[in-house]
Amino acid sequence: MAIPMPTEAAMTPTGQGDDLALLGLLQLVSPALPIGAFAFSQGLESAFELGWVNDEASLGDWLEGVLEDGLTRCELPVLARLHAAWSEGDGAAIADWDAWLAANRETAELAAEDARLGAALARLLGSLALLPADLPEVEPALPAEAGYVTLFAWAARVRGVPLRPALLGFAWAWLENQLAVACKALPLGHTAAQRLVERLRPALVAAVDEALALPDDALGPALPGLALASALHETQYSRLFRS
Repeated sequence: MAIPMPTEAAMTPTGQGDDLALLGLLQLVSPALPIGAFAFSQGLESAFELGWVNDEASLGDWLEGVLEDGLTRCELPVLARLHAAWSEGDGAAIADWDAWLAANRETAELAAEDARLGAALARLLGSLALLPADLPEVEPALPAEAGYVTLFAWAARVRGVPLRPALLGFAWAWLENQLAVACKALPLGHTAAQRLVERLRPALVAAVDEALALPDDALGPALPGLALASALHETQYSRLFRS
C-alpha cells in the first residue's frame, strides 16, 4: 500500500515542483554535501600504489569496469528497489535491501565507508528535519544503522526526485568523487578529468538503463580487483584516503 509522501514537489505547482526536485537532487549529489565522501577512494588509492592505474587511459578502463560490474549490478538496481519501497511504504523490503547491500561489502573498509556515509547523511537530514521520524505521515521507520544507498533513496523520495534522475545523480556523484581522488593522488589534471567525464557520460546512461532492467537474481557485484585493492589499502603505509 502506497504511503503518501509529503515531498516538496507534491506541495507546489507542477513546474515549481519539478524545479525543486532538480535542485534537491543537485544538493544531494554536490561535493559540498557535508557527509565526508571526499575521504574515501573505494580502493582506487591502492590501485595507484600498485601500479594498476597510472594514467588517464588506465583510469578510464578501471572506472568503466567498476561501473559495469559494480554499480550497474549492485548500487544502482538496489537504489531503484529502495526508491520504490519508500514510495510504497514497504518497510520489510527497505530493511532487506539495506541488509543485502551491507552483506555485499567485501572488505572492512568498504563496509565502514557505507556505514559512515549513511550515518553522516542521516545526521544531516535530521538537522533539516527530513528523516522519516520527523514526518509523522510517513511510514515505515528508517532501518537501524542504515547504509548510504538507503539514505540516498529516502532523500531522493522526500525531495520528490523521480527514479531515473535519482539513479543518474547517484552514478554522477560516484564518478565525480573518483575523479577527485585521481586529481589528488594520481595525479590527474583537471582537463584530463573532464575528458574522462566525456568518455564516461554515455556509460552512466547505459548503466542506468541496464540496472533498471535487471531481475533480482542477476544482482551482485563482481569486482575482485577492487576488493583486493581495498583489502590491501587497510595496511597501506602511506595514504590520503580512508578506503
